[in-house]
Amino acid sequence: MNRKTLQKGSAAILLGYWLLAILFHWIAGAQLYFRDEKTEMMAMNAMIGELTAGSELRQSFRADADELFSVSLPLTTYDRTNTAHLSIVLEDAEGTRLGEIVLDESALEDGEMTEACFPEPVTLRKGERYTLVLSSLDGAPGNACTVWYGTGISAARTEIQKNIPAEDCLLVNGQVVNGMLCFQLGVRTHLWFGGAYWYLAGICWLVLLVYALHLLRAEKEGKSTAALRLLSAIQRYQFLIRQLISRDFKTKYKRSVLGILWSFLNPLLMMSVQYLVFSTIFKSNISNFALYLLTGIVCFNFFSEATSMSLVSIVGNASLITKVYVPKYIYPVTRVLSSGVNLLFSIVPLFGFMLLTGTPFRPALLLLPFGVLCLLMLCTGMGLLLSTSMVFFRDTQFLWNVVSMLWMYLTPIFYPVSIIPDQWLTLYKCNPLYHIIRFFRILIIDGVSPEPKAYLLCFLVSAVPLLIGVLIFRRNQDKFILNL
Repeated sequence: MNRKTLQKGSAAILLGYWLLAILFHWIAGAQLYFRDEKTEMMAMNAMIGELTAGSELRQSFRADADELFSVSLPLTTYDRTNTAHLSIVLEDAEGTRLGEIVLDESALEDGEMTEACFPEPVTLRKGERYTLVLSSLDGAPGNACTVWYGTGISAARTEIQKNIPAEDCLLVNGQVVNGMLCFQLGVRTHLWFGGAYWYLAGICWLVLLVYALHLLRAEKEGKSTAALRLLSAIQRYQFLIRQLISRDFKTKYKRSVLGILWSFLNPLLMMSVQYLVFSTIFKSNISNFALYLLTGIVCFNFFSEATSMSLVSIVGNASLITKVYVPKYIYPVTRVLSSGVNLLFSIVPLFGFMLLTGTPFRPALLLLPFGVLCLLMLCTGMGLLLSTSMVFFRDTQFLWNVVSMLWMYLTPIFYPVSIIPDQWLTLYKCNPLYHIIRFFRILIIDGVSPEPKAYLLCFLVSAVPLLIGVLIFRRNQDKFILNL
């Protein structure tokens, strides 16, 4: 590679890094410093009965956040206007009152979720136990509301039973009830990342600077490095890369009446069928389910298409590989990139559906390229691995059809993660697509930046398969010619 070009490219990357760091800090904003969320609520199985004066409910819980802002309860007024007042008190393990909320029951809507906010945020200590104490100040029979309790978590039309420890069971006037109070806590968790953001950004920039200087020195001394070889190959074969991407994209829609419109229609048609099934027949309770479903379909369709095309990229180009020297990794990589073009077209109806559902467009959408990059890395790694396997073991294509179908059902495309039993949740989250699709949904549906840990997890679950794919492909590529 030309030294002058390398210098200009390095300078552009170092300058662009700071521009991206500033833009990211502006977009992510408060999400870098803290995370606000609502805790999970039990399914509403049964009512306690009217909360009249003298009755008391006690629900213990273990804190997993730093601050408590609100308590949300599904309250039933028996379709009447009650004039009583409900007291919600938070106590620590020693019984000390940390905060109190008094609800005027005359303002309650029957069966609606009511959010009650503390006058000031209550500081919590993670891992310690606290107790919510509910009592009526002046309720009387016929003039009081009631609360709900449950024994499991709702999942569509089914319910997953939870093994509730004795210390988490609801106490009604001192008597243990087999279940937990139906409630949600509005909590905030403080993140260390925000305070250290600019320090970490500076350290990463210094690493980039040192590596750029290393490349410049290696180029000056005529040494060969993996990065220089890659940059040289991209510069030398850029025309071929463009032609292969264009060929794969055009071939897909050759002799098709609708042509490129299938990039828009395919995810919409799949979403329509699955939306009909899971929103009516199986009844999903996911909020904004249509957008939730379409986001998962767009991401998985790209993954499925990119890996399937990459799988046959070496075998399908055997005539070229045996006659002309071209770095072999170009074939699976260009298949992924051509599928990436299709992904960009598929995102357009996703934005259109945001308009239809009234989902606002927020600055967080500018972070979507990071999610797309992670998807590309994951698919490239899997493509290199599958294309290598296909050369030596032709049954790979049939096995991959089964594996990809299994992978689809193990990915939360049309169901919530809450249906996964706790004992399997850690193993379930080893699925790279779980983290990437979750990243997309937070940006698109919630309109905020994910927590910093989500960026790290998305990068790791994409970079690890890419590294494994590169190593296996590189180790076996010289043997391809003997098996084509």
